[in-house]
Formats: sequence, structure tokens, C-alpha cells
Amino acid sequence: MKTGSLRLRLLLGAGIAIFMAMVVAWLAMFLLFERHIERRAASELTQDAIKIVANLHLADDGTLSIRESPDDPRFDRPSSGRYWEVSSMHGSIRSRSLWDESLPEIPLKESGAWSSRVTAGPFGQHILLLERTVRPNTPGPAVLVQVALDEEELRLARNEFGRELALFLCTLWATLLVAAGVQVQLGLRPLSRIRDELSTLQHSATARLRATYPREIEPLTQAINKLAEAREKDILRMRRRAADLAHSLKTPLAALSAQSRRARASGATSAADGLDRVIAAAAAVVEAELTRARAAAIRDLGLTALSSPQEVTERVVDVVERTDIGARLVFEVDIDESLRIPVAFDDLTELIGALVENAARFARRRVRIGAEEDGTARILRVEDDGKGLNMDAEKALMRGGRLDEAGAGHDGIGLSIVYELSEATGGRINLGRSPLGGLLASIRWEAPPQA
Repeated sequence: MKTGSLRLRLLLGAGIAIFMAMVVAWLAMFLLFERHIERRAASELTQDAIKIVANLHLADDGTLSIRESPDDPRFDRPSSGRYWEVSSMHGSIRSRSLWDESLPEIPLKESGAWSSRVTAGPFGQHILLLERTVRPNTPGPAVLVQVALDEEELRLARNEFGRELALFLCTLWATLLVAAGVQVQLGLRPLSRIRDELSTLQHSATARLRATYPREIEPLTQAINKLAEAREKDILRMRRRAADLAHSLKTPLAALSAQSRRARASGATSAADGLDRVIAAAAAVVEAELTRARAAAIRDLGLTALSSPQEVTERVVDVVERTDIGARLVFEVDIDESLRIPVAFDDLTELIGALVENAARFARRRVRIGAEEDGTARILRVEDDGKGLNMDAEKALMRGGRLDEAGAGHDGIGLSIVYELSEATGGRINLGRSPLGGLLASIRWEAPPQA
């Protein structure tokens, strides 16, 4: 788990908050238990004291006696922790557990209620002392009745309860921490759905976040959708500008072609040839640069889809066959109709068009287009029966160089367009010798790894 992850921060916050709550709960429950056992001990001492008062006898000469002492055997065992004593002006009587010790006395006002205090007692013990003045004979002198309990018994009970409570609360803390982890996981699940939908949005400019999300995340999804809409508008605007640029250049190039024909008709053949070369070079370079701009847009936005190479190839071949170059060639198409290539339809059309046009330009008689599925990969092949590509252009392609600068007559322009588009769409182009004798250009698209 990453240190800066939101999940870890939430779990740490929950763990600390729950731990602090457990500490506060331990302190509160410990104090409540302490008060409870003190009240319980005071209640037990009160019962013993009432029994002592009920059996107390005060003679006429002030001598104290008790007919029956409390039946707790600890009152009869020295230093047992349970004591009682009755005192008056004429003397006192006490439990056998006090032996020759006595309970501490303080002047008390007569009252109708028992009072308790913790004080130093006999045998070096701290005791809980319950006391009250009573008058056995009315009228008669007042006597002080005291009953005590060793406070050590209460302390041991408190400590034992505190240890068991701490163990229980630690177990509860661990359980709540696990529950908090489950809660965090459930709370962050919408973000996982956003991540999955963003993967789809990355591969399609028209995709949007469609799922229903909690109110807290909805502003984020709306912002992402607005950003996607802006990017889609930008790419459409760029494509329109590229198309407008291409159309705007066609008119001056056509005018130059007309001037070249006039010069040729007037006998200036050399000048006309020079114009034709310049016009062809300019058209080729413009086409290549427009393709690079389109490829950059594809690469930046990651626009991919599934398209049928068989449908695209038939459309391209139908157009090329109508040209002067294509009319003399035989086009062979061997593509399964169900095969799909992970490239957008428009991009695949431009890519196959560039390959087919390049093959038609250098073929003698035949151009063959095929596509197949190789495991998880998709492969597109275009080959011809021409002379093949010269070695300089092939090496330039292997180095990733500019093919529009390789070879005579700019024979690398078409392949340069293919190289840019195939790279932008995640494909890899390879050049080789075709069994037909000419160039074999193949593009391989590997299936993306599963998320």
C-alpha cells in the first residue's frame, strides 16, 4: 500500500480515532466501576453496621455490650481487613479482627445518615471507614459506631477489572479497524469505477462517464466529462483546420499544374518538368505533414476502436481502381469479414489508402492485400510485384528516420504516412520482400494487456 494513498490515510485516521475513543471509554468505565464497587462496599458495611446497632446494649453505668456480632468470619480473624468498633465516653468494644488496634476517631456531629471516608487504618492498611453516632437508649449518651473494610480489596478488584476491560477494548479496536477497512473499501469503490471508465474514455473521444456516482464524486465526474468534451472539440477543430489547409492548397497547386501544362504545350518541356517535380514534392510534403498532425492527435488522445479491414480495403480499392494507375492493376483482397483491427475507421482508411496507393504506384501488375489474426495480434499485409523498396529507405524505416527524405522521386512519402499512422495507433510496421517480387509492408497490432 502506497504511503500517500487515500486508503492508507483513511485507515490511519480511523485507527487513531477509534483508539482514542477506546482510551476514553476505558477511563470512563474504569471510574464508573470504581464508584460502583465503593458504593457496593459501603452498602455491605451499612448492613453490618445496622446489625451491630440492632444488637448493641448500653448499661446504666455506660458500659457497652453487643448481644450478637455480625456473622462474617473475617470480623473474628486478626488483620483480616474487616473491622468494627463502638466507642463512647465510658469505653469501647471492637471486633476480634482489630486485636489491640483501634479505628481512627474524629469528632462527629449527630446525624441521621452514615458517612464514609478512606483513611489510614490499623495494621498499616488503608481502609474504607463507615461511621455514625447513635443513641441506643433515649435519652442517653451518644456512641460512635464504625465499620471498616481494607481498601486493598477494592484496589485489586479495580485493577483486575481494568486489565480485563483493556483486553476487551483492544479486541474491539482491532475488530472496528477491520470494519473500517471494509467501509473504506466500499467507500472508495466508486473511484475504481471511475478508473475503469476513464480507460474507456482514453480510447474513445466520444466516450463519457456514464455510471451513477454518489453526490460527493458527481462534481468530479462532471468536470471529467467537460474536459473530455473540450478535448473532443479540439481534435475535431484540428481535423477541420487540417482539411481546410489541404483544400486551400489544392487551388494554388492546381493553378501551378495548369501553368505547367501551358508551358509544356508552348514547348518549354524542361520548365514544365521542373514545375511538375516541384508540385509533386510540395503536394507530397503537405500530405505528409498533415498526416503527422493527424497522427499526433491520435497519439495524444489515444483514439482507438474496432474497425473492419475488409470493409475499409474494399472502399480504398474501389477508389484506386478508378485512377489511371489503378486501372491497369489487379487487386487481390483476402480478408475475413469478421476480422477487426483496433484502429478507428477513418484512421484505418487513411493507413490502408496510403499503403495501397504506394503499392499501386510501383506495382507492375498485381497488388495483394491481406489481414489475419495471429494469437492476440492483428496483422495487415500489402504487397506488390514491383521492384521493391531500395535499401536506403528500408534502413531509414528501421532507424525510424524520415522516409519522405529517402529514395529518389520521393518514393518514401506513402510509407512515411503509414509509419506515422501505424505508430500513432499502437502498431509496428515491417518491410520485406514479397513472394510477388516487390515490397511487402506489414503492420502488427498487439492486443493491449488486460487491466
